[in-house]
Amino acid sequence: MNKIALITGATSGIGEAAAMKFANEGWNVIITGRRSDRLELLADKLRSTSIRVLPLAFDVRDRHEVEIYLGHLPSEWRDVDVLINNAGLAAGLSPIQEGDIDDWERMIDTNVKGMLYVTRAIAPGMIDRKQGQIINIGSIAGKEVYPNGNVYCASKHAVDAISKAMRIDMLPYNIRVTQICPGAVETEFSLVRFHGDQQRADQVYDGFENLVAEDIAECIWFCVSRPPHVNINDMIVMPTAQANGTLFYKENR
Repeated sequence: MNKIALITGATSGIGEAAAMKFANEGWNVIITGRRSDRLELLADKLRSTSIRVLPLAFDVRDRHEVEIYLGHLPSEWRDVDVLINNAGLAAGLSPIQEGDIDDWERMIDTNVKGMLYVTRAIAPGMIDRKQGQIINIGSIAGKEVYPNGNVYCASKHAVDAISKAMRIDMLPYNIRVTQICPGAVETEFSLVRFHGDQQRADQVYDGFENLVAEDIAECIWFCVSRPPHVNINDMIVMPTAQANGTLFYKENR
């Protein structure tokens, strides 16, 4: 029987790349996201690899929706082997005194509460079976704070702390917990952060070779494919041209 991976935020970027990677490795996948049209397109693409796919269109910020969709999975989909908590975003890049409170709530509700809601729905099944792995997608912003990153950095520091706490809580049940913290990955991340300003988003990645979503998908697969007695607790992944959250070596073009 094929193993099952559940991937949140699968309609683009790292989530989509992870779904393709796991499908290509022969896993069945549950993919979730808010954009049902994109979800169905991805589901069709995944089915071409001859694996089974369950697309679920809901918003991880909505506790009730999470409980409806993940708390009542069809019986053949309940034994989730790997949960990839990927849904997350940055919104805005302003000093705290000029911050948009709606942006703050969106980040906290998605990056922190959404991850908790999903984990709360899936972890009990893993505990009952005494096996599984939880992969939380953090960020370099969860390891250090950069100017105007305030609430986004805070939300990813929370992911860092919760990942450590999950590892303690899951220890008696043979469940591995891994956090993967990317640096600059060119996805929709900056476009969302800058509220659709494509020019400003493009400037983030100008002058150096950034990571792409498939790089992080490979890192996720590496962590999952280790022998059962091996757990990668924490992984920070950045482009060669990036030293920390804000320092890049950029070539003049």
